[in-house]
Amino acid sequence: MKTFFFRFFTLLFLFLSASVFAQSYWQQQVDYKMEVEMDVETYQYKGSQILTYTNNSPETLKKVFYHLYYNAFQPNSEMAIRLKTGKDANGRFKVDLDTLSPANQGYLKISNLHQDGVLLQPELSGTILEVPLKQPLAPGSSTVLTLDFDGQVPPVIRRAGKNSNEGVALSMAQWFPKLAEYDVEGWNTAPYIGREFHGVWGDFDVKITIDKKYTVAASGYLQNPEKIGHGYAENAKPKAKKGKLTWHFIAPKVHDFTWAADPDYVHDTYPGPNDVTLHFFYKNKPEILDNWKRLQPKTADLMRFFNSTIGDYPYKQYSVVQGGDGGMEYAMLTLITGERKFGSLVGVTAHELAHSWFQHVLATNEMKHEWMDEGFTSYISTIAVNQILEQNRPFPLEGSYRGYYNLATSGFEQPQQTNANRYEYNRAYESTAYSKGAVFLAQLGYIIGSDKLALTLKEYYKQYQFTHPLPNDFRRVAERVSDIQLRWYLTDWTQTTNTIDYGIKKVEDQDQKTTIHMERIGQMPMPLDILVNLKNGDQKIYYIALPVMRGDKENPYSVAWEKLEDWPWAIPYYQFSVDVPKSEIESIIIDPSGYMADIDRENNYYVNQNE
Repeated sequence: MKTFFFRFFTLLFLFLSASVFAQSYWQQQVDYKMEVEMDVETYQYKGSQILTYTNNSPETLKKVFYHLYYNAFQPNSEMAIRLKTGKDANGRFKVDLDTLSPANQGYLKISNLHQDGVLLQPELSGTILEVPLKQPLAPGSSTVLTLDFDGQVPPVIRRAGKNSNEGVALSMAQWFPKLAEYDVEGWNTAPYIGREFHGVWGDFDVKITIDKKYTVAASGYLQNPEKIGHGYAENAKPKAKKGKLTWHFIAPKVHDFTWAADPDYVHDTYPGPNDVTLHFFYKNKPEILDNWKRLQPKTADLMRFFNSTIGDYPYKQYSVVQGGDGGMEYAMLTLITGERKFGSLVGVTAHELAHSWFQHVLATNEMKHEWMDEGFTSYISTIAVNQILEQNRPFPLEGSYRGYYNLATSGFEQPQQTNANRYEYNRAYESTAYSKGAVFLAQLGYIIGSDKLALTLKEYYKQYQFTHPLPNDFRRVAERVSDIQLRWYLTDWTQTTNTIDYGIKKVEDQDQKTTIHMERIGQMPMPLDILVNLKNGDQKIYYIALPVMRGDKENPYSVAWEKLEDWPWAIPYYQFSVDVPKSEIESIIIDPSGYMADIDRENNYYVNQNE
């Protein structure tokens, strides 16, 4: 009987623990209704916002915060000062913010802010608006916040603005009062100094009123195409009021809303996979028309590639829009510069499109884990372009590895978990987010096998879409898929600046065998694949795992494979023997794949020149 009750209560405890764990995850919900009217002469706009905010957290909220990003585009803003005091120039900024005239400064001003009809008294701090609530928001409850806003669009300086270098009139990113994310770590209220974003998922209902000559591209689905025309509906009869049209868009389950507008946009549509409609908006310039037409089937091919390698794109529309600077991903849309060579146009589209999976469906906190978005996106888009454009590059990620090697040997590297605003050097941030982030994935394929990496990406997307996953979430998926422990890898690669450096120290004859002496020079451990080439043409791979892996990868090569004894990190030396005399060995290579990011590959080779 005691055994019965023990088993019963043990099972009950496990059930309740699992239930609590299943209920421990939560995220907030926002639903926006906004109306905005743009003056295309002054580039000033007025708007109203009705925001329904649902508190799904276990805590009562006494205040909320808004991001007012356009306030950064002013003289003496935090961003302006940071640009002058950083240890290297930020190449993404082409304009000195301190030189902006009043008509060219950005701003976003809030008025008439109410909670459920009661006037509030917010406090402004640069790009952050702190809002004490009259009625605290209890767990599971909702409140309605209403406000009016006035904005002015700066020149295109960083992602957004007016009158781009390519002549696009309006690139409206981060243009509205945006509620800050509140998550398990609290409020995310970092000031905007030109880095990254983190947002709350919700439904957006947006009406944009603008000069009738302008074509608008936006996040979401256009609700009134019959009144608009502009390539959205055949035989449309535009209904203009005082020379303006109102465009009505709905974007479900997104954490951002972006739009662009220009009087000379060409608007094309192209069928994408799974009944997704691809939209293309670009300037009517003869020199770019052919490239933008050729881009359209390639974009469909790219979406098919990402669907097959990550998971299905969850919306029914995606827009590629000429605007902004460089390229930047937004919900259901990207802004890219369009006067490029065709390969570059496909490349930037591939990168920004891939963000739809990693940033707009998975949506890690880019202020803390920007490498999980930029790096993963760089990895998958590089492989996609290599395939879609039939580049047939033997090592397509060579650029990412080169970027990481330059970073690791620069003396400027900071741990990958550094807050995006806290990098001393801009180039260190760029290389860490993009290059080192891409190498993290590629090298993981070396550790667990490329087939297991492919399964990990699919399972990660399947399990964590629309949940803001953390680095440890990805690690645990990879562990379940590969049956290899990976805490050590995540720790060393992302939380330290430890580097990988293994070498072949000595090769010597010993009783008709050859003993190979190895050394670990760098502080970061790695499993090793060691290729031994014999002069008769035979080859063999010797595999040395780490004890902390508690598992082994399968042979990924088409040559013979032998697993040797594990090599513990604390022991800096290792030796093993092969059953042939030294005279029969032609060469020995540590990591013939090239995917282990060893910062000094010169000591990874031994060539027998004396026999």
